[in-house]
Amino acid sequence: ETFAAAVDVVTFEFENVPSATAAFLAERIPVRPGALALKTCQNRLREKDFCNANQVPTTAFARVAGADGLARAVAEIGFPAVLKTTELGYDGKGQVALRGASDLAGAWQAMAGGQAGVDGIVEAFVDFRMEISAIVARGPDGAHCCFDPVENRHKNHILDQTIAPAAIAPDLAAEARDLACRLAEAMQLVGLLAIEMFVTRDGRLLVNEMAPRPHNSGHWTQDACATSQFEQFVRAVCGLPLGSSERHADAVMTNLIGDEVEGWRDYLAEPGARLHLYGKAESRPGRKMGHVTRLFPKS
Repeated sequence: ETFAAAVDVVTFEFENVPSATAAFLAERIPVRPGALALKTCQNRLREKDFCNANQVPTTAFARVAGADGLARAVAEIGFPAVLKTTELGYDGKGQVALRGASDLAGAWQAMAGGQAGVDGIVEAFVDFRMEISAIVARGPDGAHCCFDPVENRHKNHILDQTIAPAAIAPDLAAEARDLACRLAEAMQLVGLLAIEMFVTRDGRLLVNEMAPRPHNSGHWTQDACATSQFEQFVRAVCGLPLGSSERHADAVMTNLIGDEVEGWRDYLAEPGARLHLYGKAESRPGRKMGHVTRLFPKS
């Protein structure tokens, strides 16, 4: 109550905060992107159910309530599949590939990490052509603005490069933007929503995950767009007019993971490279320490 009385608007920078707290505050002051967006996006099962309820396609999936239910879920989904935690996992954490019955014995333990009370989800493996993401901003008045869809390439389950724009047909790019806008509208989100999608071999889009915040796959907008995703997020949350998301250059954003950041001087000396360091004191394997963006003439 004291906190709500002391501020004008509440936002959050990641999904691992209690949705009950956001709902409590939302009864008193504006909470943006919103309690529904937070509750939906912090749980993979709720994400999938929300997408399906809004006629947005996802990969096939099944809930797993415990180790005993894993075999039943896999029997429903089939091999190959991926076992994931419903909450908290990211950058490949809390995820185990299932390629045959022999993988099941230790899969639950590997996914849950020895923790009790963990729920899981089994998702059908998608043989995709590429992964893309679309990021949309939505204001309190319902106005929305979408950045160009981009291609994401991963290394060791961590985003390695984002290529803007994605090399997909214009009609597929328009569909990706439409899906992002539709989901943001459905959850009455105010702020920013990033949607990660698979492009299947036969040209369909399947939503994989959502994030109601600035997203790693949108970092390229700092250097290649009239308004960055960060500024756009603040504009939306504060009720200011949304800026232009126009892309003035093509871009390739490369994450600096772990010790890769030690080459920062080389990136700083590279003509046209734009270096962004996060100021983290300690470099660890798998930790995002910064990124470098290279711009190219707009195609």
